[in-house]
Amino acid sequence: MKYKCIIVDDEPLARELIASHLVNFENFELIDSFENALKAYTFLETNTVDLIFLDIEMPLLKGNDFLKKLKNPPKVIFTTAYREYAIESYELNVIDYLLKPITFDRFFVSIEKFKQLRTPQIQTPQKEIKPINDNHIFVTSGSKNIKIVFDEILYVESLKDYITIHLESGKSHHIKQNISVFEKLLDFNFVRIHRSFIIQTKKLTAYSKNEVEINFAEIPIGNSYKENWLRHLENNILQ
Repeated sequence: MKYKCIIVDDEPLARELIASHLVNFENFELIDSFENALKAYTFLETNTVDLIFLDIEMPLLKGNDFLKKLKNPPKVIFTTAYREYAIESYELNVIDYLLKPITFDRFFVSIEKFKQLRTPQIQTPQKEIKPINDNHIFVTSGSKNIKIVFDEILYVESLKDYITIHLESGKSHHIKQNISVFEKLLDFNFVRIHRSFIIQTKKLTAYSKNEVEINFAEIPIGNSYKENWLRHLENNILQ
């Protein structure tokens, strides 16, 4: 099957770049693109799509406000030049948050996230991951067993039954594993701050009341995790 996509962005060059990336994926079809959200809103009243590449800062109607007005929104990937909407993007349950200029490598990751959500998952037992010693584990990614050194992990991101382990080298590994199960394998340097995120506090570069920053990634702190985060902050970071 082909996934129907639209682009909503007021910048012509941004629309062209996203379209040029998308053409490399044969199961994805760009059926239209729009320079503002109002035109896209009218289009969606009589058409259905699977995925929207959506800019945020646009004239007339911002992308995040447009998304809130949709009764049954399709899957959305935000494409923006502004970091400050990252926290809201998680609240709106978008698939990904791409910062401009969008590289093909980063675009590819977003497409894979979308495909994982849309592909029916066969209910097979998850492979148990066991620590080999105190500083690393081996995880199964594809056909390989990959060594993951704890000290190289920046943060862990969850997407349904999968997690993505983001490393300091810039690499990431996608594995079929529940984040709560993986959390139990980690030491006291790691803390869960959101239902979808575990961070390594040794890699923390900045934090505020509602988010943390690790290697330029802005990660939200979930309301139900704030008490645990503050306790961890006091006991392990501020001493």
